[in-house]
Amino acid sequence: MAETRMLYPLVPCLDVKDPQFDGVLVVTDSITKLTGNLECLKEPIEAYKKIDDAVGKDVIVLTTDVIPSKRLIFAPTGPLNRDYDDVRRFGDAAEKGIARAVAAGCRAPLFVRPIDDSFPKGGPVATLGALQSLYVPIEIREDVPKRATKVDKMGVWCDDAEWVATEIKIVAAMESGRQAYRDIGGSDPERMAAPKVAEYVQNLFKGSCVKVQVVSDSNVFKNEFPLLAAVNRAANGVVRHQGRLIHLQYEGEGPIHTTLMLVGKGITYDTGGADIKAGGVMAGMHRDKCGAAAVAGFFQILALLKPKGLKVIGAMSMARNSVGSDCYVADEIITSRAGVRIRVGNTDAEGRMAMSDVLCYMKEKAPNEVNPHLFTIATLTGHSIRAMGPNYSIIMDNGPAKKEHASQKVQASGDEWGDPFEISNIRREDYEFHKGKSEYEDVLQSNNSPSSATPRGHQSPSAFMIMASGMDKHDVDSSQPLKYSHIDIAGSSGPFPGVPTGAPIVALAAQYILPNM
Repeated sequence: MAETRMLYPLVPCLDVKDPQFDGVLVVTDSITKLTGNLECLKEPIEAYKKIDDAVGKDVIVLTTDVIPSKRLIFAPTGPLNRDYDDVRRFGDAAEKGIARAVAAGCRAPLFVRPIDDSFPKGGPVATLGALQSLYVPIEIREDVPKRATKVDKMGVWCDDAEWVATEIKIVAAMESGRQAYRDIGGSDPERMAAPKVAEYVQNLFKGSCVKVQVVSDSNVFKNEFPLLAAVNRAANGVVRHQGRLIHLQYEGEGPIHTTLMLVGKGITYDTGGADIKAGGVMAGMHRDKCGAAAVAGFFQILALLKPKGLKVIGAMSMARNSVGSDCYVADEIITSRAGVRIRVGNTDAEGRMAMSDVLCYMKEKAPNEVNPHLFTIATLTGHSIRAMGPNYSIIMDNGPAKKEHASQKVQASGDEWGDPFEISNIRREDYEFHKGKSEYEDVLQSNNSPSSATPRGHQSPSAFMIMASGMDKHDVDSSQPLKYSHIDIAGSSGPFPGVPTGAPIVALAAQYILPNM
C-alpha cells in the first residue's frame, strides 16, 4: 500500500482556539470574512491596523489573548476582483505566510482560509501554497537530520468536518506527488543520477498498486531505443551515471474508459554534450529531469487516490547528457525505433532524442488500450520561457487531441487549481523545419542555434517527436488516429536557485484523477 510520505501530518481542525497549535495563520483578502468560529480574530487584527499600515499589504505577526498560542499571523491575498487576479493569490499569500510563521518559531501552525466564494478551489490552492514553503530537500533530510522538517504538524481549519477531511485527503495526495517530483527533479545530479532515481522510484511504489519495471541494459537501449542510447552514450562508461528507462503502470478498478500514456524527460544533467553549454549557462541543468519527475509524482497521486476506470502507463527516460570521447555529435545519422533516419543538428537538443523512441514504444502499445492519449512532459526549451514567461506550462496538441479540445480542458483545470497553462499550436512550419535537408536523412533533429533564438523554438520540437516516433502515421486523417499532447514545463517547473513547483501534476490530477474518485 502506498504511503502518503508527507514530511509531517495534516490535521483537520474545526476550532480556531484548539490548544494543540502554537500559531494561527490567516489567509484572506478581507478580515470582514472572519465570521463564526473565526470572529474572535477580527478585533486583534483591526486593533493592530491602527498602529501599522502594513496590515492588508504585507504579512504581519501579532500577539493576542484570543487564541491559546497568542501568536497570530495574517497574510493578505490582496485584491481578488481585478481582471488579472486568479486563484494563485491564495497560494502566494499562504506560501509567504507559512514561511513567516516558521520564522516566528511555529512548529504546529493552524492554517486558516476563511470560507468564501471568490474561487471554488481557493482553499486547497492556499493549502498547497503553504505546503510548497514547508518542503525540505531530500539531501537536507538525509544529511542534516535536525533540519529534516520545518514543522511537526500543520492544522487545516474548516467549519465542515466532512469537507475538511476530504480536502486533506486530496491535498495530501497532491503534495505527496509534488514531494516526489521535488525530490527527483530538484536534487543534485549525483544524488539523483539515473540509477538512484530508479532506486527511489522502486522504494516509493513498493507494495503499492503501481507496477515498476526498470531497464538498465545498454544493449536494450541500443537495439530498442537508439535515440535515447545516443544521449546515454558518453555517460554509459561511468557506472553511477548510466541511463535507466523506468516503466510505471497503474490500472484502476472497474471498466477502463481512459488510458493516459506519459513519457517524461529525465536528463539528470545536461552539459549540452559536444555542443557544450558555455558562458555560464550550464548551472541549474540538474533540473532537466523535471519531466520524468512529473511522471513519478503523478503516479504517486494515483497510488494514493486510486481513481476508478483510469489506466496510466508511464515511462521516465533517464540519461545524463555528458561530454567526452564517446558522446554523440552533430552530423551523426541515427535510425530511430520507428525506422526514421535522424540527422543530429545539435547535441543540446537531447530531450527530444531521449523521449522520441519511448513515445514510439507507447504508440505501438496504444492501439491495444482503451481511449489512449499520449503525452510527453519535459523541461524542453528556453524558448518556452521567452514566449510565455517563467510561470506557465505550455501544452500543444496533435490533430486528434485538438479535435477533442484536450489542451483547453487541461488549461481550465490548471486555472481552477492554480497550475496554469498557455496553449500553443503545432503548425505546418514546424514540420517543414524538421524535414530532412538532403537525401541522407529523413528528419533534422534541430538547427544549431539555441531554441530561444529560433523562431517557433518551443513548438517545433513537438513536430520532431511526432515525425521521429512515427506518430505522423496516426494523425487526424489516418485510419488509426492517436491523441498526443506535448507539455513544456521549462518555465513552470520552478526557479533556480529555488525549489521545483511540481507543475503540471496538480492540473493533470485535477483533470484526470479527481473526476474518477
